[in-house]
Amino acid sequence: MTTPTVPFRHLATLWIQVTGTWCNLQCAHCINSSGPTDPWLKSLDTRTVKRYIHEAEDLGVKEIYFTGGEPFLHKDILELLAFSLAVAPTTVLTNGTKITEAVADSLADLARKSPYSLEIRVSVDDIDPDRNDRIRGKGALAKAVRAIRLLYARGLLPILTATEILQAEMPEGNGMYDRFRDFLLTQGIAKPRVKIIPVFPIGRMAQEGGGLLTEEMLRGYDFSLLQCTETRVVADGGVYCCPILAGLKEARLQERGLKESLTSCRLYHTACVTCYQTGMTCKNF
Repeated sequence: MTTPTVPFRHLATLWIQVTGTWCNLQCAHCINSSGPTDPWLKSLDTRTVKRYIHEAEDLGVKEIYFTGGEPFLHKDILELLAFSLAVAPTTVLTNGTKITEAVADSLADLARKSPYSLEIRVSVDDIDPDRNDRIRGKGALAKAVRAIRLLYARGLLPILTATEILQAEMPEGNGMYDRFRDFLLTQGIAKPRVKIIPVFPIGRMAQEGGGLLTEEMLRGYDFSLLQCTETRVVADGGVYCCPILAGLKEARLQERGLKESLTSCRLYHTACVTCYQTGMTCKNF
């Protein structure tokens, strides 16, 4: 069977896997098996991140995302966010546990001074501490909610991001989006923002076998619905086609140059089927 490819259109979004797979939590559904010990994908150094942002600016990038691992473990994350915000709207994906009052103050200051918007996405999986912490670790929900409240109190509007891993345990008649929105309202967040994402068959949720995309499935398909047509990810080892597949050898397009990576991508992984079926995008909306 021939592996289908997706054509590249233009660079709209740059993802920076700034801490590789280094994270202070070890979530049960993590797409890249991040954790606190022996990260299989190393962090990026500050100079390398700035070089990629410079190159993305020259290529007309429209928005930049920082992810990991946990981005707030990087010693220069605030410096890197300031650098990125001089180029494009910037988002950080975080579990929220490292956002203290001092960090929240710094983020609010960056947002005020920047010509572009700063978005903070805080990940949780349930509003019930027992269910959430079963997935993310003891005390994770309380720390994430604290981060959301700290950010909101300083004028930022964090986006609560949740996976569908506990969807089967949700009460009937109350969808995930509504449940998280209502929860944020009870926390005093007058403008709640929620993003729900599917569970991907990769990382700690990897499955044996699984379906793959075929040329026949993609015949007549609108490729612009796939984020890899306008997204590139920089991580240890080079430039990759997708935030879900970052770090995997088969997804690597170039070892160094961003410009040289702007070519077609192979849709070789079972995770590609999830994007195809759901219209999933890793972006904020």
